[in-house]
Amino acid sequence: MLSMGLFGSNRIYLDYASATPLREEAARAMREAEALSGNPGSIHSEGVAAMRSLTYSRERIAKELACKAREIVFTSGLSESNNLAILGFAQALDREGKNIVGTHWITSSIEHPSVLECFSELERLGAKVSHVDPEPSGVVRAEKVVRALRKESIFVSIGWANSEIGTVQPLADIARVIHAHEKEHRTGVLLHADAGQAPLYLAPRVHTLGVDLLTLGSGKLYGPRGVGALYRGKRTALSPLTLGGAQERGVRAGTESVALAAGFSEALASAAAKRAPEAQRLQKSRDDFARDIIAQVPGVIINGDLRRALPHMLNISIPNINSEYLVLALDRAGLAISTKAACSEGDRSESHVVAALGGEKWRSTNTLRISFGNDTTARSARRAHALLIRVLATLPRDS
Repeated sequence: MLSMGLFGSNRIYLDYASATPLREEAARAMREAEALSGNPGSIHSEGVAAMRSLTYSRERIAKELACKAREIVFTSGLSESNNLAILGFAQALDREGKNIVGTHWITSSIEHPSVLECFSELERLGAKVSHVDPEPSGVVRAEKVVRALRKESIFVSIGWANSEIGTVQPLADIARVIHAHEKEHRTGVLLHADAGQAPLYLAPRVHTLGVDLLTLGSGKLYGPRGVGALYRGKRTALSPLTLGGAQERGVRAGTESVALAAGFSEALASAAAKRAPEAQRLQKSRDDFARDIIAQVPGVIINGDLRRALPHMLNISIPNINSEYLVLALDRAGLAISTKAACSEGDRSESHVVAALGGEKWRSTNTLRISFGNDTTARSARRAHALLIRVLATLPRDS
């Protein structure tokens, strides 16, 4: 059960890719943990109780990732986790006396800004960066990663499921070609993945995926906002980006939030328990919605390949519209959707993700992202479709 929002039951929320509401189970776990007044770094009874709760939360998250609890680092969310994974590794090299100038790093051209901006910073510091483009389906093929690898390559970052079009990337295949490259050149190349919302519908077993670093954000997984996690494999050295105490095994300073960690771990465990039936249910709603839109809106294009996407995400482009104006009109009518990733909402530039898929330029400027979730019913999905068709009919169309 999810906690109710502030806007009433008449509104329809289809922007779960931006933010998920808080599960009641997670809220309950937080309330229980908030009763613990101690600092988990203290040795008195209150501190020990807080640390016990924090340890339990860490162990629960580790269980879902099939890793050791000591490999989990709590952060403030996905953006910090991505920064710590990428720039923390770069800083660790610097502290070891290894100059990153001339080293080679690889990412895709469709990553979240919290990843792409890190790679821009690496370039500023003198590293060489390659951006791998996806196929028109949105898939980043392992063969393209192979072609991008060099003897100087040390780090690859490919998001598990894209935050705009939902395409699930073949991480295990990418990991295999990286390991083959390492063996051939007797070098080391780390693989990092931003998990995004994928753990809601796919089991995040880190060794099955083949990743060295995996980033999670509670606010994408029906948990509280303001907390995330980073899985750090045994061969990954990281230096802290936030200096201070020795919390989180010296990687992330600052007193941990026991309550946020409790809510996060409960949300992830709850998602795992409902993963298969929720994926099946939402995929049907998503596919029905897509079929009806294609039938009723001339020229609409689905961005990406729904057969390879997370089951709750649909990204479309509609010709001759102003997508932001349409989103605002839908909001007034009671339907919440978005144009692209929330961090880019309001930016009038094109979607860099859809632009990378190719096609005519209007596709990347006229995008709508519709994402379903736990409170979505077949009835609310039909209502949302009817609202979209009705509002579209009232808007002036660009020529």
